[in-house]
Amino acid sequence: MSIDKKFLNLFTKVTEKAAIGASKYIGKKDKIAADKGAVDPMRRELNKINMEGTVVIGEGEMDEAPMLYIGEKLGTLNGPKFDIAVDPLEGTKFTANGESNAFSVLAISERGGLLSAPDTYMEKIAIGSNLPKNLMDLDHGVEKNIKLLAEAKNKKINELKACILKRPRHDHIVKVLNKLSVKINYITDGDIVGALSVIGDNPKNDIYYSTGGAPEGVVVAAALSCYGGQIQGRLVLDEEGRVKAKKLGITDYDKKYNIEDMVKGDVIFCATGVTNGDLAKGVKDLGNEYEVNSFVLHKSQKTIKSITNIYNK
Repeated sequence: MSIDKKFLNLFTKVTEKAAIGASKYIGKKDKIAADKGAVDPMRRELNKINMEGTVVIGEGEMDEAPMLYIGEKLGTLNGPKFDIAVDPLEGTKFTANGESNAFSVLAISERGGLLSAPDTYMEKIAIGSNLPKNLMDLDHGVEKNIKLLAEAKNKKINELKACILKRPRHDHIVKVLNKLSVKINYITDGDIVGALSVIGDNPKNDIYYSTGGAPEGVVVAAALSCYGGQIQGRLVLDEEGRVKAKKLGITDYDKKYNIEDMVKGDVIFCATGVTNGDLAKGVKDLGNEYEVNSFVLHKSQKTIKSITNIYNK
């Protein structure tokens, strides 16, 4: 089964309206207002769509208003059943500070198609397309994974580029990469952009290797599945994390999730820029209008494109 292609435009409008809402708070140093600026229009637009949507990746628990919470039902409740992964504003800090790479994003699958991941950390390795299946393994260790990747890409190890989230918890990865003379491109936040920097005809990085948010891991898997890319993840759970995982029916706490464990069947992915970034250009205020730019994917339709739209104020 595949998702009707008419839904691509409907879901793109959702992230466009959310991005416009968040853009009003660029540089205003108010992360909470920026997030709410994206959440409210995103919920409003999703509720106009003829579907029965269930949030499987959201921003929090049911009592954490104004978040789009896990389990929330969206749409008119008439129409196909979808699983929805949302991040109304990826990069609240970037928006508040007027920095690049803030965007609004969602991924849609048919019911049961997306892993409902708890709001915890996840170890992740992401690589691009046209590589042997399940090439990377979190249990191989950094050095072995890098050597396998260099061999598969027919590159010298010192020609590889790795994207790393700059955190002390990654010092052990950095140490090995430095020893191997792999070029490191650091990011300060924005785990989704980092992981998606491995895709495209001329990718910025060969590998993303970091521990970041588990919900973001599923959103990344949705996009990578449209490209034939790969991701492997494993939840990092403290006691609170185990409680959250158990609520979602996850009891194998050490399971390694490959892309087919996180995303099944057809998928749509939409990301609209709030500020200028690697995935999309930011919202432009043209006076009486807003110009928005989105990066959209539809797996079954083999759609990979950038779209620009204008909205009247």
